[in-house]
Amino acid sequence: MSAHDQLLVVIDPVARRSDGESVRIAKDVLCAGAEAKICLPDTPEEFFRALARRGSRRPVVIGDDRALLRTVTFLHRERDLADGMLALVPIGAPGSLEVTHALGVPQSAVAAARAVLDGAVRRLDLLVDDSDGVVLGDLDVPAVPGDSLAFAPPSVWGTCRSLVRTLVRPSPAQLVVRTHRLRVEADGVLLSDVDAPVEGVTVRSLGGVADVTVRPPSGPAVHASARTLTVSGPDFRYRADSVVSGPVRRRTWAVRPEAWGLVLPKAPTHAGA
Repeated sequence: MSAHDQLLVVIDPVARRSDGESVRIAKDVLCAGAEAKICLPDTPEEFFRALARRGSRRPVVIGDDRALLRTVTFLHRERDLADGMLALVPIGAPGSLEVTHALGVPQSAVAAARAVLDGAVRRLDLLVDDSDGVVLGDLDVPAVPGDSLAFAPPSVWGTCRSLVRTLVRPSPAQLVVRTHRLRVEADGVLLSDVDAPVEGVTVRSLGGVADVTVRPPSGPAVHASARTLTVSGPDFRYRADSVVSGPVRRRTWAVRPEAWGLVLPKAPTHAGA
């Protein structure tokens, strides 16, 4: 059996708690098709320790967006991301799998497990900031209103939503557009300065560059493509994938083209092609 067929399957504890049956099914599919070592970490430290000791085994994560982000961040900081490849079986609440599905991972645990065994590696871009943080999908600067709830325990979410629906029902006349004073530079070119308020900035890496959109409170949005983006100004938070970070006064992100490999289903072949 080749090293390609030797898997390190790391099962995130959130996945085990949220859908143990799907975890069991995915594990059975993987073990039936390859030599798999199963790891059941209970803490982030155990999660990282399992990845660090993977040897020649190919890492497979069973979990949600945060589990994938945790894995990519660890391997990036260990400078061990570019030469390897990752695979993911997505298990979690629908709202916790948006990044995973946008990257092309099948939504079904069985289909995703089969793609781990039979799929192909796709090289993907990565946004890396000056604190060694990574972004797999979308970046929002600043974090949208309400993102502070991302810091709350999961059991608080339902209560918060219920209170908002019950107590806060603003009429259209009461809605206020929040603006921010930010300096935004793309490859050194000034897109907006602190004297011009903006609603926010969104960024996504695409084709080796960052697609940047600056949204003013009125008028057309400003678009740019760049390899680096710097945002500065009064203390602001930002949302990278599902994680809210900050406050910071300055942050720079750079695009790393094809920086990591994710195993995805093979593209269908057509007769005569």
